[in-house]
Amino acid sequence: MHLNKNIYLSVPVALALSLWGAAAQTPAAKPAAATAPAASGYVPNAACETCHAEEFARYQTAPHAKIPLGAFATGVQPGCQSCHGPGQKHTENPADPATIFNFRAAKPAAVNAQCLSCHSTSHEQQNFASSVHVRNGASCTSCHSIHHPKTVSALLKLPQPALCYTCHMARRAEFEMPSHHKVNEGLVQCSDCHNPHGAPIPHQLRTAAAADAVCYTCHVDKRGPFVFEHQAVKVNGCMACHNPHGASSPHLLKVAEVNILCLQCHTASSFSGAPGIPNFHNQTTQFQSCLSCHTQIHGSNFSPFFFF
Repeated sequence: MHLNKNIYLSVPVALALSLWGAAAQTPAAKPAAATAPAASGYVPNAACETCHAEEFARYQTAPHAKIPLGAFATGVQPGCQSCHGPGQKHTENPADPATIFNFRAAKPAAVNAQCLSCHSTSHEQQNFASSVHVRNGASCTSCHSIHHPKTVSALLKLPQPALCYTCHMARRAEFEMPSHHKVNEGLVQCSDCHNPHGAPIPHQLRTAAAADAVCYTCHVDKRGPFVFEHQAVKVNGCMACHNPHGASSPHLLKVAEVNILCLQCHTASSFSGAPGIPNFHNQTTQFQSCLSCHTQIHGSNFSPFFFF
C-alpha cells in the first residue's frame, strides 16, 4: 500500500516543521547595542526620533553617522548622544533644558569644547583655541551645521564665500573691485588661503613661512629663487605692492599709477635703501610706466635691472 506524503508525516519531521513555523512568526531579536544603553544614563538612539524626527532622519545620512562603534569614550552607539550627552534624564523630563546639552543655548566655549572632544587631534584644528575667530566669540556652530548643512564638505551653514561675508563684509566689497581674485566666481575659496580654524601667523594664512608663501601655491612663476632678486618681494612680500583681495588698479596693485608705487621706495628720501631713479628718468610720460622696461619686476636670472 502506498502512503500519501501530504498526509502522513513522521513525528520528528512534523515537530521540526512546527518549530520552524513558530520561529518565522517571532520577530528577530535586535542587536544589544541598538536596544540597550551602553553606559549609565544613555538610552537607545531611537528614543530621540520620537520628538526630533527631522533631525534624526537627517543625521542618518550625515558623515557623523558613519563613525564606527567604539570611537567614543563612553562606548555608546554613535548617534545623538555622542554630541548631546546622555539622554535618559532628557527622555524622563523633556521640558527641563538642563537635562541635555543644547548647542544653541550653550556658550561658545562650551560648544567648542564639545566639538573638540573629537576634533582636537586634527591638524586643521590644532590652532583653533588661539584663533581670531575664537577670540571674537565665534564657535564651531557659528559656521557649521550638523543637521541642516548647505554643503556636503565641512557641513557649512552656507557655501563659501557667502558664509565668510556674514562677518567679513569689507572683504566682500574688495572682491567686487575691477581687479580681484576670482572668489565670487567660484574659482578660488577663502579657505584656499586662510585656515578658518587658526594659524600661527597673522590673518590665519595657510603657510608656515612668509605670508607670501601662500601666494606661490598658485603663482608658481613668481616663487624663484632668482639670481637677481627684487628686495621688495624678498623682504616685504607680495602685499608690499598688491592688495590680495581686490583693487581698482590692474594686477591688484595698491595704486593706479605704477611709477607712483615704485617711487615709494626708489627715491633718495624714502629711507628704504633702494637706489633712486637715474637723472634721465624725469617722470614725463615717456618714463612713467616703469614696467615697460623693467618687465621682470618679481625677479630675474639675467638682469640686475629686471630687464626682459
